Amino acid sequence: MSTDSMKLSGAFSWNELMTSDIVGAKAFYSALFGWQLNDMDTPMGSYTMAKVGETEVAGMMATPEEAAGAPPAWGAYVTVDDVDAMPAKIESLGGKVILPPQDIPDVGRFLVMQDPQGAMLMLI
Repeated sequence: MSTDSMKLSGAFSWNELMTSDIVGAKAFYSALFGWQLNDMDTPMGSYTMAKVGETEVAGMMATPEEAAGAPPAWGAYVTVDDVDAMPAKIESLGGKVILPPQDIPDVGRFLVMQDPQGAMLMLI
């Protein structure tokens, strides 16, 4: 994603795959899109960064233990000015906070929410 979209409040700024078959997903998406994949260790576990040329376009990770049993899915992130201020607003509008604000080391804070219709979204 461009650094501009990562900073623009209200913009979709990142996409991330969570899957139980990270090896298969990496093989599929690198062949499908020609992505260059770089694995990295993070405090939260292994993470794969997908690039087109020099531009980071997406991330992939194995399903974490706390989400065991969740189906593989792509998740979208929307940038907000203040992640910690969002739970009250989400709930006042009829949404739910699924995972409260927490840190992503060297990135920032994020949360997972569900809108009143049931769609999941991450805010960063």
